[in-house]
Amino acid sequence: MSWRTPTDRPHRDRTKLHRADSRRHHRSMLLQHLFADGPASRADLARSTGLTRVTVSDLVAELIDEGLVAELGAPAEIRVGKPPTLVGLVPDAKQIVAIDLSVDDQVAGAVLNLTGEVVARAARPLEGHGEAAFEVVRDFAAGLIERATRPLLGVGVASPGVVSPDGVVLDAPNLGWHDLALAADLQAALDQPAYVANDANTAVVGEYTFGGGDEAGLMLLRISTGVGAGLVLGGTLLHGRGSAAGELGHLRVDPGGEECACGGRGCLETFLAVPRLRRRIAAGTQSAVIADAGRRLGAALAPVVATLNLGEVVLSGPLDLVEPLARQAAKTVAEQVMPVSNEQFVVRASKLGDDGVLVGATGLVLAGELGVS
Repeated sequence: MSWRTPTDRPHRDRTKLHRADSRRHHRSMLLQHLFADGPASRADLARSTGLTRVTVSDLVAELIDEGLVAELGAPAEIRVGKPPTLVGLVPDAKQIVAIDLSVDDQVAGAVLNLTGEVVARAARPLEGHGEAAFEVVRDFAAGLIERATRPLLGVGVASPGVVSPDGVVLDAPNLGWHDLALAADLQAALDQPAYVANDANTAVVGEYTFGGGDEAGLMLLRISTGVGAGLVLGGTLLHGRGSAAGELGHLRVDPGGEECACGGRGCLETFLAVPRLRRRIAAGTQSAVIADAGRRLGAALAPVVATLNLGEVVLSGPLDLVEPLARQAAKTVAEQVMPVSNEQFVVRASKLGDDGVLVGATGLVLAGELGVS
């Protein structure tokens, strides 16, 4: 297992890479169109992407040879003249292994196709810390790879904690990981492309890619053992300086509150983390506990909503908790921001349900390997 050390990155000759990078970008443009909008003719693809028909035909032929795209015949509507031939993405051309480490004391995973449909599932206890926890994840991933029934595109992992854009887990106290190059280590151990992101960032990628997230601005709040947020603005996932964007769970909302896993007191996470929230509900009245937590959440969200003019905030977690939390948080946000900031703004539960993080991990691999988001 390798732990990151500072190194100087070698300079890349952009001139030599330009042609290959351009071709990869053009492939991604075609795949993105087919992924988002469905089957299209070669002429439609040329018009929508701005590429020449010769370039589109060449790239489509290449994608057909690879099995990623297939010809589907003529469209159903009748046109004058020779009908065009539609081409479309082949969902089962490749499969992806997705792993979620954000569930308390458990590692959950699945094999999925290119459109996020689950082919096989697995779960097991996540025992140990540090290197022992890494070995569990590595072996679990290897077991899922063996269950794949089609060629594998890669492995996507959602990890708690602070994770850099290149898949280094900078800090995940619950797992005992600090500066762990998880993506590189898994790639070496499994001989597969591997992508790792914070679980909230992974979930927001899933919601944006597969759940119809608002392109005007989307925040997803992942409510699980901990609480973290992922943000997509203008189609771009925000990482922030230090890769710690979205650490809303450690915003202090009650200086005299309970001690948090981060070492502080009264963090938002101490009110929203699922184990703590269920303990409070068991000791009191559910409506009162949810109302209090929802008001604190709304008060924390209001400045973010007003500053970024977000279109929506999505809550990912157990539905019996996130649905009433969403209603209360939306009410509190409306009370604290200007009407223009709240116009058409919504707080809702994730459309992807319990599979949101796994589907998001699939999105990590799609983006990294095919340029699809």
